[in-house]
Amino acid sequence: MGKGTLIGGLLERMPGLRLAVSATTREARTGESDGVDYWFLSQDEFDRRVEAGDFVEHAQYAGNRYGTLRSELEHPADGIVLEIDVQGARQVRETSSQATQVFIAPPSVDVLRERLVGRGMDSEEQVRRRLEAAEEELSAQGEFKEVIVNDDLERALQELTALAARVFE
Repeated sequence: MGKGTLIGGLLERMPGLRLAVSATTREARTGESDGVDYWFLSQDEFDRRVEAGDFVEHAQYAGNRYGTLRSELEHPADGIVLEIDVQGARQVRETSSQATQVFIAPPSVDVLRERLVGRGMDSEEQVRRRLEAAEEELSAQGEFKEVIVNDDLERALQELTALAARVFE
């Protein structure tokens, strides 16, 4: 019931929107496919693409690198959704006045910990790193005009859908 679930629900309700597939240096999890869930890049390939200016934004998060490739923004759609962290949002904010940024907040750090552990996809060390990063990011909520607290999935999804309808009308 995290932000990925919320974004997935938005895309179901607004099929003209498209999620930009992020690139990452982390290893693929079971069931993830290259080019569908993420573009899985080696550290060297990621560095090369940063140097070439291929990224709209990129950041280090919980020990791995993530970014949005410019090529992901070239596909036709009614609107493109980026699932990025605070570092990436700051970079996008510097280069695009058109972007509407939404901070998706967990109800609390404890609930976030339960969600991360409950999904069973990360090691104890990865959960610890993600929680450290999340606590830092939570302090940046004030930088965003739009904040949705994901404490009730249906309500949060309704808020996000209403916002997207206004933005992409």
